[in-house]
Formats: sequence, C-alpha cells, structure tokens
Amino acid sequence: MNQQWNPASLIINENKRIYHLDLQGDDIGDIIFLVGDPERVDLVSKQFDQIEIKRSKREFLTHTGILGSKRVSVMSTGISTANIDIALNELDAVANINLETREANPDFRKLTLIRLGTSGSIHPEVGVNTILGSQWAVGFDGLMLMYEKMENHPQDFYSLDSELKKWFHLKGLSYPIYLTKASDDLIQFFGQKYRMGMTATMHGFYAPQSRELRLKSRYPHLMEVLSGFEHEGIQFSNIEMESSAIFGLSHLLGHRAISFNSIIANRTTGEFSQNPYDAVEDMIGKILDDIRIW
Repeated sequence: MNQQWNPASLIINENKRIYHLDLQGDDIGDIIFLVGDPERVDLVSKQFDQIEIKRSKREFLTHTGILGSKRVSVMSTGISTANIDIALNELDAVANINLETREANPDFRKLTLIRLGTSGSIHPEVGVNTILGSQWAVGFDGLMLMYEKMENHPQDFYSLDSELKKWFHLKGLSYPIYLTKASDDLIQFFGQKYRMGMTATMHGFYAPQSRELRLKSRYPHLMEVLSGFEHEGIQFSNIEMESSAIFGLSHLLGHRAISFNSIIANRTTGEFSQNPYDAVEDMIGKILDDIRIW
C-alpha cells in the first residue's frame, strides 16, 4: 500500500496548491533558478523567451516560462537555510506527490536547482564582481543534522569532511558542521567556465558572519579561521546563508543542484563592488545563456 501523507504533514491550500509556495506540479519547470530576493525574480524571468505563469505567496514568488527549448522556473526563497527547507521540500512535493490523493507519483521527477545569489568573498584572490560557483558547501546552521544521514559519497568527500571537523575543533568552534557537495554533472559542465570554490553557509548575517553592531560576536576571529583552512588545495572561498541546505536536501531527495554567487564584497580586503546590481545582472545573463545550451 502506498504511503499517504496526512494533512498535518502535507498541508494543501483550498485551491489544491501546496501551503507556502502556492504551487502545484504543472506550475514549475524541471529547471528552477533560486534567488533570495523577490525583486530578483523579474531580473531572471525577463530573459525567458516566454513567461507562462506568475504566482506569489509570502516571500515565495514564482515565474515559469520557456528558455530556448526548456521549460524553466525562477523562484524567490527569502533568506537563510530555514526558508530553503520550506522551498525545497515543497518543490519536491509538487513534483513528486499527487496533491489530490496525497500519495507519491508513480514516476520520479528529477529537478535541477540553480541558486543565483550574492555573497561575500573570504579569499583574497576571489575579487568583487567574480561569478563564483560552489562545488562544496559547509553548513554551520545545523539543518541537515535533523535529516537522515547523507551517504554514498566518494572518498574525497569523507576525507574533506574529517579534516574540516578536525580544524574547527582545533580552533575552538564548538557547534557541529556538515559538508555538502553540488551535483557532479553540473560541476563538470559549469566548472570549465567559472571559478569553483567551497562556501561557508551561516545561520545568520551579523555575529555568524563576524559582523558586530551593538552586540559582540562569540567568535570574533571566525573569518581568520575560515581563511586558514586548506586541504588538498580546497579552501573556503565565500560566505552566505543558503547553499549547504540546497545541496544537502537535493542530494537526499534525488535532485541536481549547484550554486552561483556574484561576489559583491571581499571580507578580507574590505572592498565592495561599485556596481553590485550590474554584477548580479551579468551573472544571471551568463548562467541563463549556459542553460540554453546545457
């Protein structure tokens, strides 16, 4: 007998769309661009050849249309891994659960999720206005520790994971971390064109990223600790608030994922982009052009 999800776990609106996103399966394409800011949705969808659907609820704004020969969507997620938890679970649900019967669809629908965000560099060689892809993402937020263990990784994953945990223990960072990775086929495709790095995904904007206003950070030397890590040429490249959850949830759910950030600040040099909006538009245009031919 097929599993049937109860109304408290799978919440469906009166219009038969899923609770937070207000979407159903036909509302999304198989390729979905994820942006944090709802205002960035228009920057992405204006480059579609055709827009078929526009839906919005709360911070979740979705446009779906045609890009070349592909049906694609762009959706705003809001800020942080907490919002990513909602966005990805509900995107998977509308793709793979029949919202009428509350049972899994007979055929699995694999989504490709591409984050288009902004970030601060924590590596002196990753300058402002760089388009940076994330091959690895280290979560400091704890989200993926609430889910079943991520398994079936190659040996280099477990080696890097072990060295990261040793490093942070040595440096006195007491909270647990988890390692995630983008999808190998997307790394192979995009890695030929863009610099790829390892992202630190934090659970806040101020103290978790070593910013202080009226409150002091418990870990004031966090940037130095991150910048000091190196294992077989892998170093931290940037810091943000979403990628580890995107990679981790996508891996467990069976989807593809990769993350791109327009670097608008360099935390090691203090430099800030003079034209951050132009830098973001440049990233969006280039990644969408790549997806046309993917």
